Amino acid sequence: MDLISTTEQLASACTRLASHPVITVDTEFLRETTYYPLLCVVQMASRDEAVVVDTLAPGIDLKPFFDLMANENVLKVFHAARQDIEIVWHRAGIVPHPIFDTQVAAMVLGYGDSIAYDQLVERITGHRPDKTHRFTDWSRRPLTDEQLHYAVSDVTHLRDVFAALDADLKQRGRSDWVSEEMEVLTSPKTYDFHPESAWERLKTRVRKPKELAVLMEVAAWREQEAQTRDVPRSRVLKDDALGDIATHAPTSLERLANLRSLPKGFDRSKWGSEIVAAVQRGLARDPQTLPKIDKPRNNSNGGAIVELLKVLLRMTSERHAVAAKVIATVDDLEQIACDDKAEVGALRGWRRELFGEAALALKHGQLALAIEKGRVIHVDRG
Repeated sequence: MDLISTTEQLASACTRLASHPVITVDTEFLRETTYYPLLCVVQMASRDEAVVVDTLAPGIDLKPFFDLMANENVLKVFHAARQDIEIVWHRAGIVPHPIFDTQVAAMVLGYGDSIAYDQLVERITGHRPDKTHRFTDWSRRPLTDEQLHYAVSDVTHLRDVFAALDADLKQRGRSDWVSEEMEVLTSPKTYDFHPESAWERLKTRVRKPKELAVLMEVAAWREQEAQTRDVPRSRVLKDDALGDIATHAPTSLERLANLRSLPKGFDRSKWGSEIVAAVQRGLARDPQTLPKIDKPRNNSNGGAIVELLKVLLRMTSERHAVAAKVIATVDDLEQIACDDKAEVGALRGWRRELFGEAALALKHGQLALAIEKGRVIHVDRG
């Protein structure tokens, strides 16, 4: 194992790694007090070596690492890759490609929903990784020998996990299933996040166009503020406060002060005036330009259909050894219950073949569920 702390060392290591068709990659970062993740360590391994990169070393230029991430001739293997990719996107404006996410592959192969790395390693290799340093402060220097050992073990065990999962996928004919998921993970749209779209991440339900317009403006304000100050969104304003503001639409500091969800004295800060201005912008928006608000789904009959679809989903998951989460979400099921042509993943590609067609057949009475010898089965009703 080599600890890399200079640009020259990094360039040399990346040149060696680039000669291999597959490498494993992991990162250590901090995000508890910032909007953007602080990249502290990068670890990589080929079949011949493992390296740990001190990304906070004075004067180090990470360009060789970013070039390697963009090298189309090298498959980059991650576990739960989304945050690692987000870091590369933020720092370099590129998305690593091609990639393989062992967590996604594990779900496709029936290891459960979003299985943790240490659990996956133990199930495949029998080795139990030491996770003592999972929550260590990776920004402190110098790095200890224990931290370096932990960092290296993450990518060396990942080699064995990848080899086992890749072989299993090929044997079961499911490699293309994972490839479809990688297309989403490697799409710049997944990481190119604009303040104008911040409201879409919120679980806050709005019922009126006016409320939606205010929510969109206030959420965009919070996102810009969090980015500018480089602090978590919740440090600026919590989600429930955004929903409260959208519902009451305070157009003055006095009305803003009456909202219980805001910290005491918030109305007297500079942010109070900015929120009132955002509310006023929202109220001035043309309702015709707003996204359509989803109407509450009819739970009288649709709810029963969704419950049946959940049973079918679980049965399909167990029968084919695929995590239910990767086949369909509850939102998918709710949309299918209302619309045969719903724009959901469960009605496209391999998911439609595995589950979607049966879901529609069940919905229309062409398929029935029954219990046989203690197991749920489906019966074709023609």
